[in-house]
Amino acid sequence: MNADLWVRGGTLVRPSGDERGDVLIRGGRIAAVGQVDAPTDIPQLDASGMLVFPGLIDPQVHFREPGLEHKEDLASGSLACVAGGITAFCEMPNTRPPTVDPQALADKLERAAGRCAADHAFFLGGTAENADQLGEWEHLPGCAGIKVFMGSSTGNLLIEDDATLERLLRSGSRRVTVHSEDNPRLSERYAALPEGASVLQHPDVRDVECALRATRRLLDLVEKTGRPVHILHVSTADELELIRERDLGDLVTVEVTPNHLFLAAPECYERHGTLAQMNPPVRGIEHQEALRLALREGPVTCIGSDHAPHTRLEKSRPYPQSPSGIPGTQTILPLLLSAVAEGWLDHASILRLCLEGPIKVYGIQGKGPLEVGCDGDVVLVDPTVREPLPLEWLESRAGFSPFVGTALAGWPSTTVLRGRIVYRDHRLLPPPSGRPLSFGGQAASQTS
Repeated sequence: MNADLWVRGGTLVRPSGDERGDVLIRGGRIAAVGQVDAPTDIPQLDASGMLVFPGLIDPQVHFREPGLEHKEDLASGSLACVAGGITAFCEMPNTRPPTVDPQALADKLERAAGRCAADHAFFLGGTAENADQLGEWEHLPGCAGIKVFMGSSTGNLLIEDDATLERLLRSGSRRVTVHSEDNPRLSERYAALPEGASVLQHPDVRDVECALRATRRLLDLVEKTGRPVHILHVSTADELELIRERDLGDLVTVEVTPNHLFLAAPECYERHGTLAQMNPPVRGIEHQEALRLALREGPVTCIGSDHAPHTRLEKSRPYPQSPSGIPGTQTILPLLLSAVAEGWLDHASILRLCLEGPIKVYGIQGKGPLEVGCDGDVVLVDPTVREPLPLEWLESRAGFSPFVGTALAGWPSTTVLRGRIVYRDHRLLPPPSGRPLSFGGQAASQTS
């Protein structure tokens, strides 16, 4: 659903810096930016006193549909997106059944139609069985790309041997997205875990060597095949240094999560217990500091939430039976605004990491900064909101976050998708109007 809207009188957040001005949206796309001649024929949105961001992209979420809707579904997950200023997301394939063929992809697109509040795309999961067909399937409408689990998965979604992974990398051309943990080492270390272990041991079980070993294997295969990859939720200073040393240029892009940027062990486990448990784990402060530096100096390309909700009952199981995952798509922007307030990030970097980065990594079409021709996706942020984050503001079905109580440095108050106000003052404005994303080299999707 496209619309006309005049967003007037705000502080526009642009790659070149913040500036006062307006955004004029016509037919769902930005028609003018800056000092706009006052139109008389379209609705107005007063942005006085507000920061005006473009809609951001979360390139890594787990919305659990089909099969695990008691944790989250496409409607509730996309609601959490727009409540946090995220107007587009890419969703992972580890549902039940997993998204490993065109039929499963089509099913997700059908489920999303008329129910998703944000624009969307879905990954196909790489398996030993479909590795040779993915080069054809990766160009299907609504496909965000191929996702590979080198560790931390089950069933046929797990590819733990180099021969199968090489076969997959040689099938297709789009960038392959990878969860990089070494599954053989994971299996050994979990088998050796003593009875009565604590979640405090989580970063030791899934240790630095587990991540480093898988990333080293992956980079060897990238160099051998020439296939570009995107390494998800990098959690260690050691991996960052390895990626810099190998210097494979645009063949390798890197994602980090807000969880690894804003939580640190052991304090997060002492305070939040299994609510802070995720894979790969939150690690010590030295890794957090290295990740923050890599936002500014490289090689980090983008930020993804790895939004992975579970119920409180599930998370309350004793470790290691407790499932790993933290909900987080709604808190990406508020957390990064706190980093700006603390002085180690700026607004232009938020755009680079949460908009320009995902566009670069996946070849997303139509989305972009507040510039003429881009989709009319706009987020108004109230910079005066400084209270501790209340639980009741969170829209995810999970109903928890380790960031509840964190002091805010601004909060998204209004989200606009292609010129239509879709979320305002903690309320979704129906009907949901999200559409499938388009990617370079893909045919346009017929789903709307």
